Amino acid sequence: MRVLLTGGNGFIGSHVVEALRAAGHHVVVLDIGEQRPDLDWSGVTYVRGSFLDEATLDGALAGVDCVVHAASTSVPATSMRDPVGDVEQNLVGTLRVALGMVRHGVRRIVYLSSGGTVYGVTGSTPVHEDHPCRPISGYGVVKLACEHYLRVFSKVHGFSFLALRASNPYGPRQAASGVQGLVGTTIHRLRQGVPIDVRGDGSAVRDYVYIRDLAVAVSSAVTSPACGVMNIGSGVGLSVREVIEAVAGAMGVAAEMNFEPASPSDVPRIVLDCSKASTGLSWTATTSFDTGIRATLAHAATKSPL
Repeated sequence: MRVLLTGGNGFIGSHVVEALRAAGHHVVVLDIGEQRPDLDWSGVTYVRGSFLDEATLDGALAGVDCVVHAASTSVPATSMRDPVGDVEQNLVGTLRVALGMVRHGVRRIVYLSSGGTVYGVTGSTPVHEDHPCRPISGYGVVKLACEHYLRVFSKVHGFSFLALRASNPYGPRQAASGVQGLVGTTIHRLRQGVPIDVRGDGSAVRDYVYIRDLAVAVSSAVTSPACGVMNIGSGVGLSVREVIEAVAGAMGVAAEMNFEPASPSDVPRIVLDCSKASTGLSWTATTSFDTGIRATLAHAATKSPL
């Protein structure tokens, strides 16, 4: 199949490129950035530009069988700084992708949603896809709205749609900016010997999925007949403190934490029930957190501290 991957130059996207290529697909990447140097791009058609630009999008969609829409211009921590821009770029942008699919007769889309934000505060865990969605961040609201619009478009225009509600991915190539990605940020801060900023008291629990496991799920979703929504995660909850201490322990160093006020948009606990993906995609996360951390550290050891 010929698969268009938006955001293929990013952390998640770069691993999806590898998984799609390993599955025998021809990958077309649409990304605004210059090709990252830490990935083998052989056999990949790279279109540099924005999915928000209709002419660029049309060029990338030509001859495509499936779209994997992974591009996003915001993250949970930044979405409320410019909520209008978030809606204009990510919600309207996703609609532009769907309209482009209609113009070019593309029959399937796999959408990277957010299992960490669309559900909001839940009464219990693990959380199944049938749980009510009450997001408490602008990021979660937009992700959920994109799901709803794609569902409507799929019924009106006859293409198939699957949203993957991914938990918190981590692994090689994760940025260390501190804006998103606790594991990457923790490794970077510990290598620098500086405190790790923690919102709240460090008790917030998240589901962490190794990036290569997530990429395999995305690749499986491309050819699967499954539609609707699916959680993609490890099914294991770890607190912020536990993650930091696990990374520090694996590095053999002590971690100093700088505690800051909690954000009202932070979900206190989210762990995903991924049984639907196990049935529908024949997929489960196979990488334990300890194994994933060791692999991430091994990759980080080959890079100079930023």
